Amino acid sequence: MMNDEQLLRYSRQIMLPSIGIEGQERLLQSRVLIIGLGGLGSPAALYLAAAGVGRLTLVDFDRVDLSNLQRQIIHRNDHIGMAKVESARMALQGINPDCRIHPIDHALEGDELEQEVARADLVIDGSDNFTTRFAVNDACVATRTPLVSGAAIRMEGQVAVFSGRPGDPCYRCLYGGGAELDETCSANGVLAPLVGIIGSIQALEAIKVLTGAGEPLIGRLLLLDALQMEWRTLRLKADPACPVCAGRSPQ
Repeated sequence: MMNDEQLLRYSRQIMLPSIGIEGQERLLQSRVLIIGLGGLGSPAALYLAAAGVGRLTLVDFDRVDLSNLQRQIIHRNDHIGMAKVESARMALQGINPDCRIHPIDHALEGDELEQEVARADLVIDGSDNFTTRFAVNDACVATRTPLVSGAAIRMEGQVAVFSGRPGDPCYRCLYGGGAELDETCSANGVLAPLVGIIGSIQALEAIKVLTGAGEPLIGRLLLLDALQMEWRTLRLKADPACPVCAGRSPQ
């Protein structure tokens, strides 16, 4: 049961019919794994902590650099040189001290990745390369853990939700194994508010999945052309030849 301070802190969410007391309690009991504390992971983590997600596991092996501060809003100038997970932990606990933070300052791979995904109720992928995205997706499929995937480059962004359930598409259904060329912000640039928009949508979709509110972007890819400020939605289907999710048993 929530105490009086929590009732006041989350009162504006509790007022929403789609959230209510029950939805807020679900958030407080939830564990979210966030891969990457960069441009996408920063706003996603801030909003999830503020919204009352009870436990956040933060994964990033990098350190704060001056070039990060243009868009990675969870970090501060006086945190340059600090591990990103520690910088993020300090910011999040300053917003909501009740949120329990578990920082992991190295890349997750293999069994360790799958174990952390299995512990989570939902995963947010804020990474910037296909190798990590594929590995996270594969672990989510194996453990049937919902995945909220985001990407942003230059003036374009995208968000999708993958349920992890048999019969629904996974990230590999969208990109297969043919995505060989990674495009990074350091090589192509990105406008600061764009990653804020995409990361915030990731947090919103995560809250919807965790609380059961509304219709998450499962089976849909949301695309943003920020230069023209145009949104498009594409329907996604499971690939019957997908090397990861095809032929999975519902049990």
